[in-house]
Amino acid sequence: MSMAGSREHSYVVDSQGIRLDRYVAANCPELSRTQAQKLISDGLVRVNGAVGRASLKLNIGDRVTVAVLPSIASHPEPEAIPFGILYEDDDVLVIDKPAGLPVHPAPGHPDHTLVNAILAYLSFTPDTGDPMRPGIVHRLDMNTSGVMLVAKNRTAQTDLVEQFKSHNVTKVYLVLVKGRLAPEQGIIEAPIGRDTYNRKRMAVSAEGQGRPARTRYRVVRYIDNCTLIEVMPETGRTHQIRVHLAAIGHPVVGDATYGVKSAYLSRQFLHSHRLGFRLPSTGQYVEFESALPSDLEQALRDIG
Repeated sequence: MSMAGSREHSYVVDSQGIRLDRYVAANCPELSRTQAQKLISDGLVRVNGAVGRASLKLNIGDRVTVAVLPSIASHPEPEAIPFGILYEDDDVLVIDKPAGLPVHPAPGHPDHTLVNAILAYLSFTPDTGDPMRPGIVHRLDMNTSGVMLVAKNRTAQTDLVEQFKSHNVTKVYLVLVKGRLAPEQGIIEAPIGRDTYNRKRMAVSAEGQGRPARTRYRVVRYIDNCTLIEVMPETGRTHQIRVHLAAIGHPVVGDATYGVKSAYLSRQFLHSHRLGFRLPSTGQYVEFESALPSDLEQALRDIG
């Protein structure tokens, strides 16, 4: 599936066994291998009509189609966009992200992002190795609000990324789902991969496909025919919470992508409530919380 503004290149493979990411980088000289892998993970590369994986070994005669999106500025510009600050030191910035703000520039939203806001607030670009995502060590969906962590230098970035990779970061979300979820505590474990039919969606994959994903939850209270829960994702797959909850028949209220729109909300009821990690400077464990924003509080009152 191509996107508006993209241009497609199509190739017929003439050698056996080359990895898809290597093939795309070799045949699209404007792309690095990392950029090729990003296109593949975004579902913009198809092999014989199906979304491919970076590690896929190609066969002679395979048709590879690459949708190359229009380029965006290589260095985001500072923009004075308000956001909350929960904590700051020389290494980290803990922010309270508002809903509706994309984290970093990408096709479709090349500016007016959290990265632009951070650059304006700091008055310098964090030296973390990626000019498009300076300081970004994890992300929240555009319409997800709450606590988010930003590194201010490369040493802190390396430390924080390792904490996320080794699952040493506490992540607690407040989520309202449709239906009365039972049992009151549970674990959802199912691999997640790119949806074969819609590159903008993720989906629970068949065994051996996708990447392992594990989500714990605890019921806070039942509200009419909905359930407010705390969700503790143990892995960090794209759209993990939304995909897992939809897969068990309890989609997030207001999530039009994996469930249905809500009369009470203009976005999904998904809020990063608490984040805990070790400060890179001292190793001290700290936790920060963000209260439910007013639109989510109002939705609870209206539903209840």
